[in-house]
Amino acid sequence: MAAYFNMETLKFLMFNVHKLEELLLNERYNAFDKESILLFLQSVADFSDQDLYPIFKEMDEKPAKFSEGKIHVHPKIKDILIKQGELGVIGASFDESMGGLQLPATVMHAAYFIMEAANNHIPGYAGLTAGAAHLISSFADKKYHDQYVPNMLSGEWSGTMCLSEPQAGSGLSDIKCSAKPLDDGTFLIKGHKIFISGGDHEYAGNIIHLLLARIEGAPAGTKGISLFIVPKYKISPDQTLVNNDVITAGDFQKMGQRGYCTAHLVFGDNDQCTGYLVGEENKGLLYMFQMMNDARIAVGRGGAAIASAAYYASLQYAQERQQGRRLLSGGRKDEAAGPTLIINHPDVRRMLFLQKAIYEGSLSLILQSSIYHDREISEKENNNHWNLLLEFLTPITKTYPSEKGKLAVDNGLQILGGYGFCADFILQQYYRDIRIMSIYEGTTGIQSLDLLGRKVLMENGLVLKTMLAEIQHTISEGKMDERLRATAKELEDQLPLVEATLAHLIPIAMKGETEKFVSDATLFMEAVGTIVVAWQWLKIGITASNVLKSSDAAFSASMLKNKLHTMRFFYKYELARNKSIFKIIQSDEVLTLAEDDAFPD
Repeated sequence: MAAYFNMETLKFLMFNVHKLEELLLNERYNAFDKESILLFLQSVADFSDQDLYPIFKEMDEKPAKFSEGKIHVHPKIKDILIKQGELGVIGASFDESMGGLQLPATVMHAAYFIMEAANNHIPGYAGLTAGAAHLISSFADKKYHDQYVPNMLSGEWSGTMCLSEPQAGSGLSDIKCSAKPLDDGTFLIKGHKIFISGGDHEYAGNIIHLLLARIEGAPAGTKGISLFIVPKYKISPDQTLVNNDVITAGDFQKMGQRGYCTAHLVFGDNDQCTGYLVGEENKGLLYMFQMMNDARIAVGRGGAAIASAAYYASLQYAQERQQGRRLLSGGRKDEAAGPTLIINHPDVRRMLFLQKAIYEGSLSLILQSSIYHDREISEKENNNHWNLLLEFLTPITKTYPSEKGKLAVDNGLQILGGYGFCADFILQQYYRDIRIMSIYEGTTGIQSLDLLGRKVLMENGLVLKTMLAEIQHTISEGKMDERLRATAKELEDQLPLVEATLAHLIPIAMKGETEKFVSDATLFMEAVGTIVVAWQWLKIGITASNVLKSSDAAFSASMLKNKLHTMRFFYKYELARNKSIFKIIQSDEVLTLAEDDAFPD
């Protein structure tokens, strides 16, 4: 079986860098120990080897397809969904009382990372089902939990999130899907939804849509949006399933993730589509943010997983392909030695280290965000602190692995040269698959606006201050290690650049020039995201150094030294670029505002 992730790295990050065992002391998670979690993850890895990876290429070559009013997906999806239910991955982080395993979200994300690295076309079905079920459990009347959630967690039924519409896209203020109240307390739903991942396939006994719509007479904009449960099939009084006037109008043929179906759905074309209100009227977007934020972490995780798989495919090629000769002193080539493995060429190693630095740093960031989430829900006395950190990290955790993951896979494709561009090798599929990640769940531009325009200013800057204090704590720890002192100082030197940039931007915002204030939000996201991942790499470096000094035999010295080397690579080749990015943001010259004479032509 081809390698697509590294279990030792995952274990090192979870238990050594992020100290998962400390979290397990919490009452919510104390049913688990390190051994039981490793057994769970190994079962997920075995499932991924046996069921997911073998059909990865086939799902791309035989994509989901719409015909005769249905979307047809790979025939193994049915068994896979049931197996995921049996493994417990759909309900992994659900309370035991709700039929879940009550595992930390950190472990759940690790499990999905493994599955997505094996086959990124499949785990989204289960992930969206879990997200929809969680939304029902959190905000809907208990009767709806009892009706829908058990079958969703078992893998027999699926779930979706229905937000985008043809005329609105990400602009949820402009949604037109309507909900007309009926005498029995239900609602008549009418409208179109597009780009609905997992929106229809023949292997779900029912599909439970979590749909945003506007009740007649509701306020304009996002303040008038409500959330509804809209099943594909209604449950009749005798418990049989009956059609609910949810029609699949077609699917979207995509450049990547072609095995993961994406539907255009029509609700209420025959005026017979019933929806059930979740929570209170006009609070739908507030509720949906739970699922959206969970999905944003999941999208970042998917980017990290694809980057991981691409790295190991690139590494294998570089270790097998012979081409060119090594340079001797004076620039001479050793013609007598014959061609060398391409991994011996410095530029190939640069590209491999870039891939490794991005994917491992991204994975650590996913786990860091997950740890904050777990502490927020399990340590009530201090949950606001963890919430502030998670608020700040969420847009970065979605964006950095998505954007930099593209760069990582691109470098992997480059390592293969001409073969990388050919369908015979898997890199081109990873390249196509990862491209959607920066679009899913709010584009990079939207996440960047959230970071600079909202998170940085939240609670009078308390969110940013809390995050910087967390980073500074790690810097102080790094300075105590002679091996890491210079690296820690490099990261510390970045923090004044953030402060200086905000000192330049915030007065612009105070003057009401909001468009100018956020005009380079994506650059701010890139720079701050790099700082956050550099922080993760310093944490990795501190841990590797400490384990080396302790002579702990759990990890090989070569692996630990490699982590330290990759950390230094990230700082030299990635973090050092930030000074130029911050300089661009601080420039008084603004070239992207919509002036009449300054449009692209």
